Amino acid sequence: MIFRRATLKLAILAAAGFAAFGPGAVAAEELETLKEKGVIRIAMSGAYPPFNFVNDQNEVVGFDPAIGTEIAKRMGMEAEIVTTAWDGIIGGLLANKYDAIVGSMTITEERDEVVDFVGPYYSDKRAIFTQPGSDIKSLDDLEGVKVGLTLGETHEGWARERGYSINTYKGLPELLLELENGRVDAIVNDSIAAILAMGEKGQGFEMFADPTTEPFGAGIAIREGNPELSAAMQAALDSMMEDGTYLEIANEWIGADIR
Repeated sequence: MIFRRATLKLAILAAAGFAAFGPGAVAAEELETLKEKGVIRIAMSGAYPPFNFVNDQNEVVGFDPAIGTEIAKRMGMEAEIVTTAWDGIIGGLLANKYDAIVGSMTITEERDEVVDFVGPYYSDKRAIFTQPGSDIKSLDDLEGVKVGLTLGETHEGWARERGYSINTYKGLPELLLELENGRVDAIVNDSIAAILAMGEKGQGFEMFADPTTEPFGAGIAIREGNPELSAAMQAALDSMMEDGTYLEIANEWIGADIR
């Protein structure tokens, strides 16, 4: 586990550029700078409906951008939504391409070593999805079949550790299409997003939860060394949950309270 964490950290820092993390480098508190600009850049994949996706008007919409935009508003700023490939999203944050990730990112010990998290702002659980009538009913049944996952998600590392034969894809829509067309036998994903996305498109499925892991929280990632920014974002999130705004957003995009 220690080796995995070190490898992840080195890979992320390499992607972001080592120059920004040389000896003696000190991160400056960013809250005041962001307030002066009046804009906070928020990143997500744009390929994770209904949490974040691109609609027919080429707008990035969903639960994540709605949460991020409301947090920015309560901090006195506008939100600029940025979409980027998920497998390089932390590297982009560390390279200052954006200021926060509000993209349904699972809080893990490995990620917490290179970024700071605000939240969690919702919780979910890993689930395995197959086509109706599939003989795959348990984790043991995944051995020897083709398993689809989104590249860079925590589920990918989990599947590799278990030794499954996997194919990786850019996002949930592609995963669902591969399952529907039979190019993979099962997909692994956060349960809420997959259930809602397949329901939206009328895609039949069977599912079972991963019994080996507990429910996890999704958090907002920011660069380390910004306690004032972290506190301001957490305060905005807390106030949304207290005054009912969070529930309104959750009901609009998810249809339920997912705290």
